[in-house]
Amino acid sequence: MFARDIGIDLGTANVLIFMRGKGVVVSEPSVVAVDESTNKVLAVGEEARQMIGRTPGSIVAIRPLKDGVIADYTVTEIMLKHYIRKVFGRRPLVRPQIAVCVPSGVTSVEQRAVIEACMQAGAKKVVVISEPMAAAIGAGIDVSQARGNMVVDIGGGTIDVAVISLGAEVLAESIRVGGDKFDEAIIRYVRREYNLIIGERTAEEIKSKMGCAFAPDSSASIDVRGRHSVTGLPMSIRLTEEKVYEALQEPLQAVLNVIRSVLEKTPPELAGDIIHNGMVLTGGGALMKGLPELISLETRVPTIVADDPITCVARGTGKVVENIHRLPSAISNFRVS
Repeated sequence: MFARDIGIDLGTANVLIFMRGKGVVVSEPSVVAVDESTNKVLAVGEEARQMIGRTPGSIVAIRPLKDGVIADYTVTEIMLKHYIRKVFGRRPLVRPQIAVCVPSGVTSVEQRAVIEACMQAGAKKVVVISEPMAAAIGAGIDVSQARGNMVVDIGGGTIDVAVISLGAEVLAESIRVGGDKFDEAIIRYVRREYNLIIGERTAEEIKSKMGCAFAPDSSASIDVRGRHSVTGLPMSIRLTEEKVYEALQEPLQAVLNVIRSVLEKTPPELAGDIIHNGMVLTGGGALMKGLPELISLETRVPTIVADDPITCVARGTGKVVENIHRLPSAISNFRVS
């Protein structure tokens, strides 16, 4: 791997770029602000995220990735170019080789869109790896061994669950439920129970501060402000952790269902390994309070959260692009443009 080669976690909520010797050099929201009247890009990343729900009519804050895949190809390309320039400068002397991850359930068309976006953004060569494989590598799991390891990657747009052995995915399932669906569940609940309309950013703040999957604290609460759905006037309520726990039951059940589905199909020998090694949670969703305890209780499999779960996939893609020539057993999982 040349020092200029990079690994990209192209996430629905955030883009992370890993560079050898420097670690994660970019960690920004996957948001682009565009002036529709002139088609001019006004902001990318955190600056654009601040505009969500607060822009005048002609300016829109676009999230070009939805449910883990590219929804707006042109805006994704603009966003990637911006971040690659941020890493290398406006005119890189050498075009980088890029390893980029995709959810395990993507179609070949969706995968091709990711490769093309990276090539148009300035890549010399693109290596594609599935998110759970990248997450496992980034979490420090030796995926080349003949033993079962189970990884659950909870991202902004998808939840990917995989059983990995001998450098390959023995079983993998991906559902288009992630952090965004948790936010939507909170928005629906607050509107239904309190007639209060809140935006995406407020819902995300509630999730990060009060999100709970197991044994909620009845004394914890947060002030929530929005607009009353009947009167149309500004309004504030106090939301407890117990209420947020209640709001999140539907997406939490979806997480448990996909994990159970993979466990039910796992061969007995690998299931024995998973009981011994435990299940590893990665992605931003892994940080939700009580989630490991809930999964352990419901599946009877020890569950741990990886170190720095948010950067696991980015670190994994970095290791892949660094060691691609040393991964012959796993090479079938990667497609090179």
